[in-house]
Amino acid sequence: MNAFSLSRIGAKLRGGLVSPLALRRMGVLGMNARNVNYIARYNERRLYPVVDDKLNTKRAARRAGIAVPELIAAFETQPSRSRVMEVIEPLWKFVIKPARGSGGKGILVVVGRNGPNYVKPSGAEVTAMDILRHVSNIHSGLYSLGGKPDRVMIEALVDFDPVFDNYSFEGVPDIRVIVFRGFPVMAMLRCSTHSSDGKANLHQGAVGVGIDLASGKSCHAVQNGLRINRHPDTEMPFDKLQVPGWRDLLRLAASCYEMTGLGYLGCDIVLDRRRGPLLLEANARPGLAIQIANGVGLRSRLRLIEKMDIEDLERNVEERVAYSVQQFSAAES
Repeated sequence: MNAFSLSRIGAKLRGGLVSPLALRRMGVLGMNARNVNYIARYNERRLYPVVDDKLNTKRAARRAGIAVPELIAAFETQPSRSRVMEVIEPLWKFVIKPARGSGGKGILVVVGRNGPNYVKPSGAEVTAMDILRHVSNIHSGLYSLGGKPDRVMIEALVDFDPVFDNYSFEGVPDIRVIVFRGFPVMAMLRCSTHSSDGKANLHQGAVGVGIDLASGKSCHAVQNGLRINRHPDTEMPFDKLQVPGWRDLLRLAASCYEMTGLGYLGCDIVLDRRRGPLLLEANARPGLAIQIANGVGLRSRLRLIEKMDIEDLERNVEERVAYSVQQFSAAES
């Protein structure tokens, strides 16, 4: 498929100019097809608690030997003020997040201190009372799926690899990998911007950078559905971007198949300066904007895996990664 033609889909969709038949011909996987043919078919409902709760995911990852950000504390029930302050008082940098949050909601990142206050990546400051209020909101279910009471996680802030320093603005870049039946099939780097308020959510104005599975190099970049060549805030060109330790990252993503048992999932990964790739979370219902970021539809890649014989599907992690790297390079799309 012509990558440029697909990169225009985001703009055309807003005007309703692309028919479902045209999208199918382009190889684009739609939401209904994703839900019925892949999520419902390959993801057993009994396995959802492993990925719908970040604390469960972290514990499962540890059992499977998959690297994750360090957990400092977890509050299963509403903690007292003294318990929260006891944990965060000695910390200079940390992250507070809901275990069952989605779409980045409820995540509070602290990157420093200014006297009694805590400094966010944007430079804005919050007080201890602000943090206690945030913890209370998490427990009340303000950010959780279905509004149910939630658990609070306090994690160490990842020491991010400097390779992405100029590719994200006031936020944390992460890498989303779609894994189907244990095979990585598509990947993108999500870069925050001023318009996305420091969040790596493409629907809020973040940049999606398609990553070539064969090399770890950028192959396409979009913001708000339109192709771009540079980061809108830092002016950093995307054509030189390459993810270091790419094979290690793909191995981690592929290993999440055994960890979760889910046939169709999205793995969100960050790069730590010292530890390499770390699993942030796994998602049983990954979004479809990754196709726009890559300028390539998912449908043909998924169908190729579906046509495999049973013995081919029983390959180990290394063999699955090798197959994906060979089959799904940007040059072959």
